[in-house]
Amino acid sequence: MERIGRDALLVIQAQLGDRRSLAELVGYWHEPVWRYVRRMLDAPGVADDVSQEVWASALKALPGLRQPERFAPWLFTIARRSVMDRVKQNYRPEDLLESDRPVDDHVAAVLDRAQVAEALSGLPGREREVLILFHLQDLALEECAQILGVPVGTVKSRLSRARRMLRDHMADKGYSS
Repeated sequence: MERIGRDALLVIQAQLGDRRSLAELVGYWHEPVWRYVRRMLDAPGVADDVSQEVWASALKALPGLRQPERFAPWLFTIARRSVMDRVKQNYRPEDLLESDRPVDDHVAAVLDRAQVAEALSGLPGREREVLILFHLQDLALEECAQILGVPVGTVKSRLSRARRMLRDHMADKGYSS
């Protein structure tokens, strides 16, 4: 709750014209937004461009934000829309194909960050996104649900499926313990 309260105060101050509060807010959230976009698009140069689009949209809309305590889900919703717009521009039907192979729930893996990043890039978009939001951005289930525009139960089921897919992908790559 500490992050939420700090963000809400900074949003209100920024809405009142305090440039230092705005700079602090952007300074804190710039890297998490960039990492989210980078992991979703798996292209560093494109992530820079899309992150800039996210901030341009967010700064333009910030005066109209009515619930400052929901800044993080609001910001990541903007980021998600920007990512989805970019994905739609580069849409290829073969990207949507998924494996029908059963998943082994008992695959255990001890991984470093590079292995996880590689595995994440191999997951379909929905599964990659929910893992990034929940585990890497440390957002609550409710915040993830708001960003994704789905019920909390759907977030839970997507997380479960994404974890199984990640374990399976890691096992296929030989990273299991």
